[in-house]
Amino acid sequence: MPESRPLRVFLAHAIEDKLAVRALYQSLEKETWIDPWLDEEKLLPGMDWDLEIYKALRDADVILPCFSEESVSKEGYVQREFKRALSYAEEKPDGTIYVIPLRLDKCTPPRKFNQWQWLDYFEAGAHTKLLKSLYLRAKNLKIIRSTPVTKPVPVVLKRVPSPSIVTSPSAIKKTQSGHDLYTFGGMEFLKIPAGDFFMGANDIDDEEKPQHLVYLDYDFYMARFPVTNRQYARLAGSVVMSKGESQHPVVKVSWRDAQQYVTQLNEKYRKKLPDGHVFRLPSEAEWEKAARGPEGNEYPWGDKFDKIKCNSKEGGKGGTSPVGAYSPEGDSFYGVADMAGNVWEWTRSLWGFKYPYRFDDGREDEGADKSDPPVIRGGAFSRTSNYVRCAYRFNCSPGYRNYDVGFRIVVSPFPSS
Repeated sequence: MPESRPLRVFLAHAIEDKLAVRALYQSLEKETWIDPWLDEEKLLPGMDWDLEIYKALRDADVILPCFSEESVSKEGYVQREFKRALSYAEEKPDGTIYVIPLRLDKCTPPRKFNQWQWLDYFEAGAHTKLLKSLYLRAKNLKIIRSTPVTKPVPVVLKRVPSPSIVTSPSAIKKTQSGHDLYTFGGMEFLKIPAGDFFMGANDIDDEEKPQHLVYLDYDFYMARFPVTNRQYARLAGSVVMSKGESQHPVVKVSWRDAQQYVTQLNEKYRKKLPDGHVFRLPSEAEWEKAARGPEGNEYPWGDKFDKIKCNSKEGGKGGTSPVGAYSPEGDSFYGVADMAGNVWEWTRSLWGFKYPYRFDDGREDEGADKSDPPVIRGGAFSRTSNYVRCAYRFNCSPGYRNYDVGFRIVVSPFPSS
């Protein structure tokens, strides 16, 4: 018995090319053996936009990235779907017809897509050529037979909340840029929604390779700022600081100090958190998603370094700055501040595990040897632009204390096992 399913084709495009791609969708829809996916046709009211696109891309047999002169001339035109297409393509065997880039007019092809043969869809006979390529893909997949097709999926990071019903807290106010703010334990937090994001990088540091998609299937709340001297002193006792630095990030705290602070927070405020949630140090994945946003930014604000948007060595400050001093210009997509520079930030993840990131490979084992070095993120005022990239990762021993190392807190679901 043949497998009764059509070839799944995902149409990736910029909003500027909506009309042309809609016509392409209508042409492909006429073919009974093709199931095209276009956001405006497939997304229904009430659906989770990001989750549905993630699933459609994950399940696609072929991705058609569509480009035009208008869309490629727009800064930041390589949008989320295009980046995801590149990530999925890296998982396919060499020679697989999986990505078929389409030029809708005589635009300059994006460099990252040059490895594939382009189709100039504005030329005569182009649609016939496209159908031939799609048919060859369907034939190679053997979807007309009963043989099941197994396709790779991005790494899935699962964090299982407790069996109790998770209640959603109410936002207390908004940031200057319009993000909802939540207060837990006297600190401000921003909600980071479930979904996928790009983790790591391919072209700079070996410890960041390969760039890959990680899907977090839970919402969490990231502290808007690193823990300040005032906040730390309120629970942990006095801190050494200069006059006027109460709103600067606390420094010279070890990973063990930070974990003790988390313990104190939970003892005092856990009953006021959403059900199934606790205060914790962020995992690497939580930290990087909050910093990079859904587009996989190189820096929290975008892909180009800007010394006026963060406290790094290029700015010449030579010390910590008050939290939020570079906000909102230097904030991440989700409104989180100070994720580039100012101070290094401890995470709960352990060093020594290669990418792709996996939650269940031991790096998040809270019962692991406490001498294992944890990961630090974000760079500091003492470091240059390379170190304050969202993907940069380093490590220090859990007892290490220094003038440029601090931490921030996350409120996230705690696993039931």
